[in-house]
Amino acid sequence: MSDPTTDDTATDDTATDDTATDDTATDDTATDETAAAAEGPSGPSPEVIANALAGEVAARGGAELEEVREVLAEEAAAEALDESRDAAEAIGATTPDAVDVEELLEEGPPPVISPYDRPGKWYVLHTQSGYENKVRQNIEARTKSMGMEGKIHEIVIPMEEVTEFKQGKKVVANKKMFPGYLLIRCSLDDDSWYVIRNTPGVTGFVGAANKPSPLKRKDVESFIVVPDAATDDAAPKRVRPRLEWEMGESVRVKEGPFADFSGEIVEINEDHMKMKVLVNIFGRETPVELEFSQVAKL
Repeated sequence: MSDPTTDDTATDDTATDDTATDDTATDDTATDETAAAAEGPSGPSPEVIANALAGEVAARGGAELEEVREVLAEEAAAEALDESRDAAEAIGATTPDAVDVEELLEEGPPPVISPYDRPGKWYVLHTQSGYENKVRQNIEARTKSMGMEGKIHEIVIPMEEVTEFKQGKKVVANKKMFPGYLLIRCSLDDDSWYVIRNTPGVTGFVGAANKPSPLKRKDVESFIVVPDAATDDAAPKRVRPRLEWEMGESVRVKEGPFADFSGEIVEINEDHMKMKVLVNIFGRETPVELEFSQVAKL
C-alpha cells in the first residue's frame, strides 16, 4: 500500500521542475525578442554595427582605423554611383558605361578655331620701326590699367621663317613679317580707339581716309600661325622658309671686283648659294654671278 505523503511530494517536485522549465523558456524567448528588436526589421541596427566596428578596431589596436573608413567610403561612393545611373536611365540620359570610347576616338580631335573667328576684328597698326615689342607691351599695360580687356583682346607681331646665309652657311631664322606693323584684335569703338591710338609708339591704324579697315579672313589666317590639330596642338604649321633674297630685288655688291656696284637679282641658285645680278658696267647691264655672302640689301 503506497504512502500518500510520498506521492504528493513527488508531484510538487515535478511541478517545480515544470515551472523552472517554463521560466527558462520565458527568459530565452525574452532574449530572442530583445535581439530581434535590436536587429530591427531589415538587419542589425546602426548602433549594433557601430559597436561591432568599434570592437573590431579596438581588438586590432586601432591600427586599421583608416582602412575601415576607406572601405566604408568606397561602399558609399559605389552606392551613390548606382543611384546616379538609375536616375540617368530614368530620364533617358546616357550613363558613363554607355559611352563608346572607340567612337569618340574615331571622331578625332576637336576642330581648330580660326583666329578670324575669335571675338572682335583684326586691324593693322603702324608703329615706329624697331619698337614693335615695346608698343605691344605698352598697349597690353594700358588695356589692363584702363579696364579694357573686354574690348582689346589680342596683339600679334607676325613672324615668318627666313633662310639666311651667314659665313657660307644656311641658317633659318624667325623674322618680323612686316617690320613696323602689328596686328591687333579688338572691338573697336571710341574708347578702345582712344586707348590704342594714344599709346606711345603708335603711329596710327592702317585704312583708307584715316578709317581703320579690318582684315579679311584669308589675310588673318595667312599672317597668324594656327596650331595643327592633326599633329600637335602646340606645334605650329610648318611652312617652307622664305629665302632672304627675292627675284627682282635690288642689292649692293659688298666685295670682289664689282664692290659698291648695285644691281637687280635676275636668278637665284639656292643649292649653290649663288645668284646672278644685273650690274651696270660702262652703261651696259651685265649679269654677274655672285655668292650670297658678297651682296647686301639696299
